[in-house]
Amino acid sequence: MADKAYLDWPFFAGEHRALERELDEWARTHLVPGHGSDVDAACRALVRQLGDGGWLRHAVGGTQYGGLHDALDTRALCLIRETLARHEGLADFAFAMQGLGSGAISLFGSAAQKEAWLPRVARGEAIAAFALSEPDAGSDVAALRCAAVRDGDHFVLDGEKTWISNGGIADFYVVFARTGEAPGARGISAFVVDAATPGLHIAERIDVIAPHPLARLRFDGCRIPADRLVGTAGQGFKVAMATLDVFRTSVAAAALGFARRALDEALARARSRTMFGQTLADFQLTQAKLAQMATGIDAAALLTYRAAWLRDTGATVTKEAAMAKMTATETAQQVIDAAVQLFGGLGVVSGNAVERLYREIRALRIYEGATEVQQLIIARELLRAPS
Repeated sequence: MADKAYLDWPFFAGEHRALERELDEWARTHLVPGHGSDVDAACRALVRQLGDGGWLRHAVGGTQYGGLHDALDTRALCLIRETLARHEGLADFAFAMQGLGSGAISLFGSAAQKEAWLPRVARGEAIAAFALSEPDAGSDVAALRCAAVRDGDHFVLDGEKTWISNGGIADFYVVFARTGEAPGARGISAFVVDAATPGLHIAERIDVIAPHPLARLRFDGCRIPADRLVGTAGQGFKVAMATLDVFRTSVAAAALGFARRALDEALARARSRTMFGQTLADFQLTQAKLAQMATGIDAAALLTYRAAWLRDTGATVTKEAAMAKMTATETAQQVIDAAVQLFGGLGVVSGNAVERLYREIRALRIYEGATEVQQLIIARELLRAPS
């Protein structure tokens, strides 16, 4: 069983501890590791399960729009992602994308936009997606080329997006496009685009090592009503960064969930595996590795929940979220790799828990800002501070 002593840290209130206990029990009953060959169907089913269980209410802001709180609770988001990731990676993905895909609406949407989309997201009746990356604009958001041109009471959207999670199964996409109010990042806007809008095409489905719905989108003369603009024209970069500041910390929490599961599996293996007349746990090399794994997890958890707590108390957490995301994902990769090594040959057998974790963790070091981008963000924030 995972060590949950971290729940006693002062970052959390009583409702957060109760949330973790309730979700952990729900996950033990409802989530079965593995999802078969039809990942799209599995993801749709998980979204409905999470909606029926009431967990997606944490993914949207505003009680009048189906949310559990007036504003997004970052610590709750992180605890949910950590717990789901520990049980089943695709369930974590399903939850995370409901939040990320609708986060711009929660934070910047009009009352009409919130009323139209957020209650359905919270109930698991509408699947959300966040469409920012392009073939030549991933980490460098200001370089995006997808363009939206005003035409009367519509915008006409043309261009491509790629690496879009939930691409192909989403009911709507929050799409970021260049509207030209100013050069670079200041000339980008965000739009809610219904998946059924003429001119929106699923150009390609993308298969990755830890399967989940992923696609390249193409927009050909896609006409979007002007009232689908999220926030104001030219505010899109701010919308994207504010959304990522919330959910980047939750990526760190998901990495913690994967790492804690790997440590649990490694401990069980070390205690049960006999060799040379003793257990694997009796070897000092094994003990040293387990100590490194546990220490790394606690260090990453401290950074993660510091960032979540700071945001919930009103602080700007660009630097802290980047530190948490970088440290937790890199640490989880090391912890899971060490668990695979402790399992030996069994660690690379398809379907083994640590083998699944090995595939799950790799993408977290890339998406929502690769480790190298987090380093640049941290350094930029340090250099920006008064000397």
